[in-house]
Amino acid sequence: MKKISLIILLFMFLFNSKAMGQCDVKNKIQADGSMVYYFDPAVFYTTKSKSLKINIVTDKEHYFVSLQPTPFPSKKDGKKIKNDLIIHLADNKVYKLAHYDTQYMRNDSVMQVLYLIDAKDLASFSKFEALLAEISLEETDFVHNYTFKLHKDAIVKQLACFMEKEGK
Repeated sequence: MKKISLIILLFMFLFNSKAMGQCDVKNKIQADGSMVYYFDPAVFYTTKSKSLKINIVTDKEHYFVSLQPTPFPSKKDGKKIKNDLIIHLADNKVYKLAHYDTQYMRNDSVMQVLYLIDAKDLASFSKFEALLAEISLEETDFVHNYTFKLHKDAIVKQLACFMEKEGK
């Protein structure tokens, strides 16, 4: 009987730690001294030739969708990314997120593009899975449509974690 109780307790601990790990918010200080909060990126799309990771980043005032496409354009071409992100959610609506910033990180081995979620659209992004993203690069042939295959609910879950921690 003690063994069964111990096994049940162990499973409860593992299940609980997995659930708590889903809200593992990280933070970092930006070059301008401001603090941003984020999650590790989730893989939304992957093939042999390209992939797309996505996560939510916030300064606790604004929320951003962060995209990390692979392969990504050179720094020279990547700085030309100024177009807005078109994203399709499961509510069958199309949302336009304003381009905010393009960053090359970790000695330029990762490119991250930040898009601002409009405050009026935050409720939809908190409820509906992401289905497709349209990314284009001005003056180049870098146009990709990513139909999400994996972790479609990552944005919903990450926003829920932020809202829970902020008491919203």
